[in-house]
Amino acid sequence: MSRRSAPPVIIENVLIVDIAADGKAIGKTEDMAVFVAHAVPGDNVDVRVTGKRKNYAKGVVIRYNSLSEWRTDPVCPEFAVCGGCKWQNLIYEKQLYYKRKQVEDCLVRIGKLETPEIPPVLAAPETFYYRNKLEFTFSSSRWLTDEEMRAGGEASDRNALGFHIPSMFDKVLDIRRCCLQPDPSNAVRLAVREFAVQENMPFFNLRTHEGFLRTLVIRTSSTGEVMLIVCFYHEDVPQREKLLHFLWKRFPEITSLMYVINPKPNDSFADLDVQMYKGKPFIMEEMEGLKFKIGPKSFYQTNSAQAYRLYRTVYEFAALDGAETVYDLYAGTGTIANFVAAGAKKVVGVELVAEAIEDARYNSTLNGICNTFFFAGDVKDVFTPEFISRHGKPDVVILDPPRAGLHPGVTEALLFAMPDRIIYVSCNPSSQARDLALIDKYYRIRRVQPIDMFPHTHHVENVVALERR
Repeated sequence: MSRRSAPPVIIENVLIVDIAADGKAIGKTEDMAVFVAHAVPGDNVDVRVTGKRKNYAKGVVIRYNSLSEWRTDPVCPEFAVCGGCKWQNLIYEKQLYYKRKQVEDCLVRIGKLETPEIPPVLAAPETFYYRNKLEFTFSSSRWLTDEEMRAGGEASDRNALGFHIPSMFDKVLDIRRCCLQPDPSNAVRLAVREFAVQENMPFFNLRTHEGFLRTLVIRTSSTGEVMLIVCFYHEDVPQREKLLHFLWKRFPEITSLMYVINPKPNDSFADLDVQMYKGKPFIMEEMEGLKFKIGPKSFYQTNSAQAYRLYRTVYEFAALDGAETVYDLYAGTGTIANFVAAGAKKVVGVELVAEAIEDARYNSTLNGICNTFFFAGDVKDVFTPEFISRHGKPDVVILDPPRAGLHPGVTEALLFAMPDRIIYVSCNPSSQARDLALIDKYYRIRRVQPIDMFPHTHHVENVVALERR
């Protein structure tokens, strides 16, 4: 006897009342919360349950019974599938409301921290085409649309150049038009895809690790410069030269054209050599009269306009009078360090990526800044009592760690140094709140300022100024 699958569980008339920290909408029933994507607070929906626990369920919306007044039409043609800009259907005013709420929930409700009134989120002047860097993935097994699946799941062209489907490492959505990065990003991506197909260049298979074309990184700057980095799985000089020559001739806007041979299991090329093909080995960014060199491995805030407002906030919160020794931990290419240097006696920067430190030093020299000192290495290994004794006790420490937050060793060194003020910049208010709770006995929160670096996503940057108790 064949076993029949259980009928789907449907919950009707679920009212969407909130948004979770991961960006999913939260619906309420009499006895549980229901988490779904693509819904907006105020929607009334029917949900097919895909997973259930004691107090909550996960599901997908199968019917919209009524729509929220906070809804708006998504601009991106890939919205329903891509998973990147998941809030494009929520009006921008409410996006900012929920980002501020996320910060307040993390710091106050969950973290139990005492804060001043948290101000509104600093809104982005542009909510589309604001990113200066995107990475696209080649795949020989693209994600099929619902229409294609209904037609039998067959397609003559299975190649893709786009973004990974959420939670599926081996499935890539072929992007037609992305609304995140300004020109010539879309034109370059489409031209590369068309040329590669015409020339029978194998796209990478992320499951079997076969193929030739792996990733395409596009970086742009407010100065108009464009960097392209093409990553190949293995060397094939004739094919590689053919593609790079095509790009250089087709797009005169490109000022830096590079390539990487990456035979590793993962896509990261931080530990690999980047080879020049044509142009300069970097692009330039400008901000408040300062110039910044950005190389292929450099970290730079991906929203240039909001990066300026972020750095202005850090400078304001630091309250420098020219006599301070400032430590900039997780310094990247030294953008914050060089930005605040004019107001400090001395700035010491520490960053893991050696190439970024080289850029930071170059940026100081380029801008005639003589009071910055940069050191390469993991912050937890470099920022030690011995290092502090050698380079001077900091009056102000600026922290901008990765999403995971501070290593316990960094927190210990911070409490050894005991600076007068700490400015903590974070892209993850949850880990930020955890770290702040660990030093709450010694530091009080003086100011908070959330900043929207990524419109149409649930992500929010948050700057907290602390002073020693």
